[in-house]
Amino acid sequence: MAERVPYTQFLKDVFQLSISCFGGPQAHLANYQRVLVEKRGYLTEKDLMELYALCQIVPGPTSTQTLTSVGYRLGGPNLAYLTLAIWMLPSVAVMTLAGILIGSFQEKEVSLAFTRFIQPMAVGFVGYAAYTISLKTVNTKIGFVLMVASAVASYFIKTPFVFPVILVMAGTITAFNYKLHPKQEKKKFDVPWANFFLWAGVFIVAAALGGITKALPIKLFENFYRNGSLVFGGGQVLVPMLYTEFVQYAKPLHYPTSPSEFLSGYAFVQAVPGPVFSFSAYIGALSMREWGTGGEILGAFMSAAGIFLPGTFLIFFVIRIWESLKKFRPIRASLEGINAANAGLVAAAAVLLFQPLQNTATNFGFMIATFCLLAFTKLPAWSIITAGLVLGFVLT
Repeated sequence: MAERVPYTQFLKDVFQLSISCFGGPQAHLANYQRVLVEKRGYLTEKDLMELYALCQIVPGPTSTQTLTSVGYRLGGPNLAYLTLAIWMLPSVAVMTLAGILIGSFQEKEVSLAFTRFIQPMAVGFVGYAAYTISLKTVNTKIGFVLMVASAVASYFIKTPFVFPVILVMAGTITAFNYKLHPKQEKKKFDVPWANFFLWAGVFIVAAALGGITKALPIKLFENFYRNGSLVFGGGQVLVPMLYTEFVQYAKPLHYPTSPSEFLSGYAFVQAVPGPVFSFSAYIGALSMREWGTGGEILGAFMSAAGIFLPGTFLIFFVIRIWESLKKFRPIRASLEGINAANAGLVAAAAVLLFQPLQNTATNFGFMIATFCLLAFTKLPAWSIITAGLVLGFVLT
């Protein structure tokens, strides 16, 4: 890593990445490698891969945490927070606008028929995500059992509070297999708790304020902050949690989001560069459509802040103690269960997302075609979704 890093140039590179990185964490990582390692030499390939591996085991958006961790290593917390803002703002702005437009179309009774093809295509994206996650993380019988059990539980228990229970139980079960992992020499170390207390403090205060005031902007922040504190991996893992809370469980929480709006937004975000977690801004804008344009922007901001901040606080906490923490075998063993459970949650989400759609050959065909295009071609996600939108406009 260079001894002296030009921060302005680094932030310019972050902005270029924010408008050119399509796909999920794996695709983003390839761009980080090309720009940050090969082109600029901000850090070595080994350093980048270690940061990426660390971010995969901490709740939050993996690619966002990896990039902000690079900023943290180069310039401390200030540069890291600037990195986060520049990385997320373009996609958050686009998805906020998408939410405002969809809400306006619905209010004016403008037909959303042009989105009818991208809705089953979105299900295809989720199904493919479940497939790839399971291939990479489910390698044992216990992992397979936990994946299936998690899928069944999240399918039948339609409450948002089931997800943390599933993740904790799955991680606890595989933690007992710690003896399968080699021992590593452990040394006593001091834990800098500041960022952990910051994360926990915001969690508690947001929950308390949401419960006391019942204010929708605060409840949105609390909802996304809670989900951002529990989700591991890319944005596709977030889908089952958000679908349960904002569609299936929407009435008691007063989040008026329909299945078609949810699917359209998830399809849109596939065609937008930057973090998939910016989908939160779209949901936030729709949730506050009754407040007017200003309320929609506020809802998008609160939702985006809620989803991105917890993972940032936690990675800043863990990055300082990782070298010591990873030597504990139960920690490493628990990841098998957490990853397997995530695969099951995403698989169940694909089924739940398809159910509100009409059971037609067209919808089923677009879902399968999208899965096959992702699995057997190198077409970027944005081109697939754009083709679906164009086809929808032409045939409307």
